[in-house]
Amino acid sequence: MKFLDLTKVYIRSGAGGGGCVSFRREKYIEYGGPDGGDGGRGGDVVAEAVEGLNTLIDFRYQQHFFAKNGVHGMGKQRTGADGADIVLKVPVGTEILDEDEETVIADLTEVGQRVILAKGGNGGFGNLHFKSSTNRAPRRGNPGQEGVERTLWLRLKLIADAGLLGLPNAGKSTFLAATSNARPKIADYPFTTLHPNLGVVGVDNAEFVMADIPGLIAGAHEGRGIGDRFLGHVERCSVLLHLVDGTSDTIAEDYHTIIGELEAYGGHLADKPRVTALNKIDALDDDERAAAKDELEDAVGAPVLMMSGVSREGLTEVLRAVRAEIQQDRLRIANAGVEPEPWRP
Repeated sequence: MKFLDLTKVYIRSGAGGGGCVSFRREKYIEYGGPDGGDGGRGGDVVAEAVEGLNTLIDFRYQQHFFAKNGVHGMGKQRTGADGADIVLKVPVGTEILDEDEETVIADLTEVGQRVILAKGGNGGFGNLHFKSSTNRAPRRGNPGQEGVERTLWLRLKLIADAGLLGLPNAGKSTFLAATSNARPKIADYPFTTLHPNLGVVGVDNAEFVMADIPGLIAGAHEGRGIGDRFLGHVERCSVLLHLVDGTSDTIAEDYHTIIGELEAYGGHLADKPRVTALNKIDALDDDERAAAKDELEDAVGAPVLMMSGVSREGLTEVLRAVRAEIQQDRLRIANAGVEPEPWRP
């Protein structure tokens, strides 16, 4: 299945049915009178987050979604039927944006969450509604309200606990393949990963979801390379795992390149907790490992971990550090949502 995380859709809610102008005329019945029914209500356009989806590819082939119109009212005081709603089933983590691609209308982050994107028009009143003591034979019926027509953008931000960051060929896909059942494409050339991959990682009888996004390069926030459009997939992560290639000749520069892109992207992404690891240490001897670690620690200003996705050396320590940050983030969220008990003497 092809990955698609941004698409445009065109929606229109149903128009309400018109009210009926009708009079009761039956043989052997002395008095008639107005008996026109009201029109039915138009259908809504609804978005719902469902399980089992992780891409917006379905909206590549169908982009127009029109709800049904309400049925007109009829004589004998019959109200028209309401128009059927139409439901857009989207993956969890989908943002719904207005046509300007900036204004967020809704953010569906939980399974079953629903939002009405376009409300159906109300049905018009029939002439029975206007009957009164002074107007016993109204010849008036309201038309139904028109439906709402909108152009919207759907943008998917994957739900993951941890996100992988690094330059192209930093070993992110190899790390994900070594720690989970995910099988991303792995090759010895840049930009092997062209779309995000998700993997369920387990350590110490605990599991969490990790997202691997395409590598960043200097100037990605300006559109260079694949650009920073995939950074949205790690906005929801609790922690970022930054992998630095230990075989590079410019380790410190590589680290600052990624940090600079995070700061340029904005959205508090640079403020998220990070675990920094020196990767590909299987290709280094002891002296080279020590020199590379010292250089990276000087750039980070904090201790860094060492690992290899190929030889699996140091993987457990890295996963434990990531899991600890995830637990701390969940604890902060839980504490923020609990109100303290009132003071009692």
